[in-house]
Amino acid sequence: MKPRIVKPLLRVLALLTLFAGFTYRTEAGELTIAAAADLKYALEEMGGAFRAEHPNDKMDIIFGSSGKFHTQIQNGAPFDLFFSADIAYPRELRDKGLAATPPKLYAIGRIVLWSLKPELAKLPLKSLPTSPAIRKFAIANPDHAPYGRRAQEALQHEGVWDAMKPKLVLGENIAHTSQYVDSGAAEAGIVALSLVKGPALTGKGAWTLIPSEWHAPLEQAYVITARARDNPLAAAFANYMETPAARAVMRRYGFVLPGE
Repeated sequence: MKPRIVKPLLRVLALLTLFAGFTYRTEAGELTIAAAADLKYALEEMGGAFRAEHPNDKMDIIFGSSGKFHTQIQNGAPFDLFFSADIAYPRELRDKGLAATPPKLYAIGRIVLWSLKPELAKLPLKSLPTSPAIRKFAIANPDHAPYGRRAQEALQHEGVWDAMKPKLVLGENIAHTSQYVDSGAAEAGIVALSLVKGPALTGKGAWTLIPSEWHAPLEQAYVITARARDNPLAAAFANYMETPAARAVMRRYGFVLPGE
């Protein structure tokens, strides 16, 4: 009798093991990404393509200021990937043991002078303080937004930073800054090239690329955070960023890519 009992039990155990493994492999993954606001359109597009490849997984992308995300991660915010507009922030997280990977350079950002009035977008930066057509001028807050610091550096390069201070309105991040110009709250501003190439702003007004020699490079990098060290979805998205499809999206939004 014993062999007859043991064999069915072994079959049941084998089936339980099989179904347990099946349940584990199909369990939905979760991924939360904190991303610099200049990535809004590019990362939303890439996120859509990534979700199509991972239909059972959940991915949230939150856009904002790199500096504020940097602070939030240090305070325990539950982000798995951090895409910063300044490599210094992920580098510091790595130094503090809050990142599972070294900072990975994914792009160099560019800034532009943008206005809904094409003639204002053609003004030299040197003439901005004395232009009666510009009452308010928008830049991102240099205290926590890398694009704001680069805007400040460009204005300093042209010797007009102090003269422009009375006209400045500061956005919380570069997307907020572009909203100031788009709404007419500011006649012009220095914003991200990636945003004026986005679907919401394409064809609105005009923009002029600011020479990269006028400011420090916008070296943008990402890290997988320490909390996501064993999150396979975080690693999968990091790998996706290296694909030709992802690089094509970044290129289309005006980013300069590593190795190009």
